[in-house]
Formats: sequence, structure tokens, C-alpha cells
Amino acid sequence: MRSTAVAARVGLVLGVCFAICFVTGLVSHYAQDVAQPLGFPTSPAWGYRVTQGLHVITGTACVPLLLVKLWTVYPQLFRRPPRGLRRLAVEVAERLSIAVLVASAIFQLASGLANVTGWYPWAFSFRPTHYALAWVAIGSLVVHVAVKLPLIRSALGADVDEGLEQEGPPGALSRRGLLGATWAAAAVAVVATAGNTVPWLRKVSVLATHTGDGPQGLPITRSAKAAGIEPEAVGAAYVLEVVRGERTVTLSREDLLAMEQQTRTLPIACVEGWSGTADWTGVRLRDLIDLVEAPLGSDVQVTSLQQRGAFSRSVLQGGFVDDERTTLALAINGETLNLDHGYPARIIAPNRPGVLQTKWVTRLEVQA
Repeated sequence: MRSTAVAARVGLVLGVCFAICFVTGLVSHYAQDVAQPLGFPTSPAWGYRVTQGLHVITGTACVPLLLVKLWTVYPQLFRRPPRGLRRLAVEVAERLSIAVLVASAIFQLASGLANVTGWYPWAFSFRPTHYALAWVAIGSLVVHVAVKLPLIRSALGADVDEGLEQEGPPGALSRRGLLGATWAAAAVAVVATAGNTVPWLRKVSVLATHTGDGPQGLPITRSAKAAGIEPEAVGAAYVLEVVRGERTVTLSREDLLAMEQQTRTLPIACVEGWSGTADWTGVRLRDLIDLVEAPLGSDVQVTSLQQRGAFSRSVLQGGFVDDERTTLALAINGETLNLDHGYPARIIAPNRPGVLQTKWVTRLEVQA
């Protein structure tokens, strides 16, 4: 079973999953980058939900695929080196490139799964490290495929059982059986986690880190307590500042409720792979920015009351600010926002990463 025929077929599917995971990861990284040369699109509203869901699902599918792939080929890493300086140099270079590929792939999958569960047993920043190693992994994968392409094409073009000198003992797993078990394991991994994104799979997605449960029918990743929200900050003294240059408009929550309200049905999708849809009611963000006469296309920095954790500030690019669906939400599904969902007010915008849908908003500042 440790054959080129098996390794090539598992490697093909693994490569496709890695490629999808890499591309969707780039989309997520770009969506979180405040210095975008081209503004991230606001439509379709569910776009980020799909791409990030695919990212986590294909990344999870890679785990059993990579394990089987390594099992089929690892004896080759310990075979006797060839004689001759040139052949030896080529062999060493190839094995080193494979070592880089394997190490980076394992790191990406392990750190990605840890991120999905919200477990960070390391001191480095996850996002830039994961992004940098993604390029290492995909680059070494491309080099590996280029080197092995003739062998891969030959193996895929032949029958999977070609080259077998004899059949195994009765009851032994065959090459086809191993491949079938591998596809089944990958499918189980997908179904067991896809409920994070696909609601109708939640009852069978036993490995999904979020069941869809939470205050007002939506999960949370950071509670008000974890964010260090002080009760007095969200009480009667709460105000929202809308700022442009020297001009400042101050609004209480009652003032916000007195403004024209809109209700938008929008998904919220987190980088951890979970997502959900809700009816968000509040003030159109553009109406708030118009109070300080901000021109169309203006970026807005959003500041939260949170005292701990990342993303206490985010920048809404002009495209999001001007989109009529972007809302400073005061209620969710017909109920006043729960404190853990961002009471007194939070941002909800279409096709935007959940970490940037800032909660406990206290300041909107138009960027010069």
C-alpha cells in the first residue's frame, strides 16, 4: 500500500484542498488588512461566510489526507542515499525541500485547528505567522509537484493496482480499500466540522466548535467580561461620538433610538469558521456620518469600549461606510442587543469578517 499509485492519488486530493485553503486564507487576510489598495467588496453579503467556511472545512479535510500521505511515503525519507556527489546533492536538496513542506504543512494545520478552538498556546501573533507560513507551505508544495510531476502523471495514468506482484493475505486492506477509507475519513472530518457554517449540519457536526447556540441565537467569541467592559461605561453615561476633524456630534443611546431605524438581515462570519444570520436593527451608518458632513468614500475608524483583547479599533473602508446595509445595530432579532453581542451599539456590515464587526462602539471618527 506504500506505493506511488496510492501516494499520487491522495496527494492530488490533498493538493486541491491545500490550494482552496490557501486561496480562501488570502481572501480572509486581505479582508482584515486596513491598508487595502482595492476596497474589499461589500457584496455578496454572504461572501466572507462562504470563503472562510471553505477555509476551515478544507483545512480540516487536509488532516486525514496528510496523515495518509505521510504514511505512504515516509519510508522513502530513510532510504540509503545514492552514491556520487551530484546525485547525493540533488537527493539532499529534495529531502530538505520535503522536510520544509511537511513541517510547514503540519504547522499550518495544527495552528489553524488551535485557532478554530480559540486555544493559543504560543507567544507569537497567530495571523501574521499563519499567513507567512502559508506562503512557505504552498511554495514548497509547488516545488515538490514540479519535481515529481513525471512520476505523478505516470502513477495517475495507470491502474491503482498496477505493479502489484502478489495479493495480500485474506482480509488484508487493499490499495483501493485504503483509498476508500481515506476519502471516507476526509468526508467525516468535513461533515463533523461543517456545521460551523452550514446550519442544517449542526446536529451531526460533533467536532464543530460552535453549535449556533448563544445569546439571542448567535454564538460569541469574546464576552463582555473577557473584553473588560465596565458596567458604568454601558450604563446611563454611555455616549457615541461622531467625529470629523474639529467637529464632534455626541449622541446618547436614546438619541440613536430616536433616529430613523432600519432592519437588515445579514450574516456574521468569524475567522474561526462559524457563521450565523440575524435581523439587525439600528441606524444606517451613513446617516450618522452625514451628521458631520463627511464626503462619500470616507473611511471611518470605529473605536470600542473594550479594555482587553485585539481589535478594539477597526477601520471601515469607504465602500462599507456608503453601503446602505451597514448599520450601527441597537437590536438583534427584535430584541435589545445582549451585552455580549455589543450593547449598547455595534457595527454590522455585509461581507465583513466578524472580528471587524466592532462591538460596544463608542466612537466613529472620519479619517482625513
